[in-house]
Amino acid sequence: MTIKQYAVIGLGRFGVSVARRLHEAGHEVLGIDINEERVEDAEPYVTHAVVADTTEEKALNSIGIRNFDCVIVAIGIDMQSSILTVSILKELGIKKIIAKALGKRHGQVLDKVGAEWVVYPERDMGERVANQLLSPNMLNYIELSKEYSIEEIMIPSKMAGHNLRDLDIRAKYNVSVIAIVRDGNITILPSPDEIIKEKDILVMIGHRKDLTVFSNIE
Repeated sequence: MTIKQYAVIGLGRFGVSVARRLHEAGHEVLGIDINEERVEDAEPYVTHAVVADTTEEKALNSIGIRNFDCVIVAIGIDMQSSILTVSILKELGIKKIIAKALGKRHGQVLDKVGAEWVVYPERDMGERVANQLLSPNMLNYIELSKEYSIEEIMIPSKMAGHNLRDLDIRAKYNVSVIAIVRDGNITILPSPDEIIKEKDILVMIGHRKDLTVFSNIE
């Protein structure tokens, strides 16, 4: 694995969550916040943590921000600081900037000033909760577009004991099985002769409406 260097600016719950996951995966993570207490709380979850005002170009230069492969701007409620930070990072030549947005307008501005990827944690979590309520067998999903996604779906009990060829899921439900997760192991592009077992998780791709129908099969 190639070890990458990430900087996370803003060490609230979202920022620390991102930093901790990257750090656990073996990457170098610098945590940055203007609040000293938040920096101290985040220290166990990052490689290094510093107190800095990222709306000051001098402060960003002093911590060597240009050396990082990716910078995640996870500043909380201060939209002005968030936008200014992204703008300065862009001017400094940071190639990959990911920024947290509080709403649509905020996100549009972040996109214009240089964020490569704008994320909406509250909206996305709300959609995830709603989708799981509507589709009880759905465990996780990746949105590919407004219409298509990849979803992890618990196998309907009535399908256990049958192979993929006989189930003919693609023809019947207009969705495709791209992997099977079983006891923590994953089989990519399973054979049509693969027999589905109880508690298997299917990784499926298709139109969101078709996936919803499939995930509601009892």
